[in-house]
Amino acid sequence: MLNNDNFKSIIDVFSGMEEVDAIGIGGSSAAETSDSISDIDVYVFINSNISLEKRNEIIKPISSCYEIGCEYFGSGDEFFVDKLNKQLDVMYFDKNWFEGVVENTWIKHCPQNGYTTCFLYTLNILNIIYDKNNWLKNLKEKINTPYPQDLKENIIKRNMMLLKDKPFASYYEQIEKALNRNDLCSINHRISAFLASYFDILFAVNELLHPGEKRLIQFALNNCKTLPKDFEKDVNILLAGDNSQKIDIILKMVEKLRDIL
Repeated sequence: MLNNDNFKSIIDVFSGMEEVDAIGIGGSSAAETSDSISDIDVYVFINSNISLEKRNEIIKPISSCYEIGCEYFGSGDEFFVDKLNKQLDVMYFDKNWFEGVVENTWIKHCPQNGYTTCFLYTLNILNIIYDKNNWLKNLKEKINTPYPQDLKENIIKRNMMLLKDKPFASYYEQIEKALNRNDLCSINHRISAFLASYFDILFAVNELLHPGEKRLIQFALNNCKTLPKDFEKDVNILLAGDNSQKIDIILKMVEKLRDIL
C-alpha cells in the first residue's frame, strides 16, 4: 500500500510545501500490526500552519468522503482515498512543540498521569518518508539511548501515587466512592485512568516506550520481561468482572505491581 503510486503522489504534494519539514508513517502500519480495518497514520511535521484552502485542494479531488480541519484530537485531516480504497489519518505536528515533548520526557525526565512515553514510541517507530535537513532523523537518534533511569523512577513514583498511595483522591479512593454510589459512568472513567497509570508503570519497569491505548495486554505479554502475577487475568476481571469484585482486584493489582518494582 505504501509503495502505491497514488499514495506516493499524495506524499509528494505535502513534501513540496514550504510549511512541511518532515513526514513519517506511524501507527499500526509502522508497527506492522495493521489489519483490514486499519487506516494509515501520516505524521506531517510543520514549521507553520498549512491553510485549510491548501488542504482542501489536496484532499477533495481524491476523496469522496473526508473531514478536513479536524481539531478533536489535535490538528489533522481524515479522508478516504478512493483509488487506494483506504482511509488516511493525516496529523499535523508543530515541529517545535514535538521537539519540546521529546526534551521534556527523555532529557528532563518529566512524568505524566499515564501515557508518559507515548509520543516517543510514535517517534521511535516512525518510517521516515520525507525529512528536509534530517531534522526527524536526528530527533529519532536523540532517543536511541538507554532508557533514562530518572525517567523510569519518576514515572513509577508519580503513577504509584495516583493508583493508591496518595492520601487523598487516588484512583483507588475515587473508584471506591463511585462504586458506593453505583455511579457507572464514574466507575468506568476512573478505571480507565487507573489502567493508564498501571500500564505506564508496567512499561517503565520494563524500560519500554508506551505504545498507546490499543492492544495493551497483548503488547505487554509479547514485550515485557517482567509482569505482575496473574497480569492478564486480573486486568480482565477489572474490566469485565462484577462491580463487587473491583475493589478487591484493584488492591491485588497494586500489590502485585509493587512486587515487581
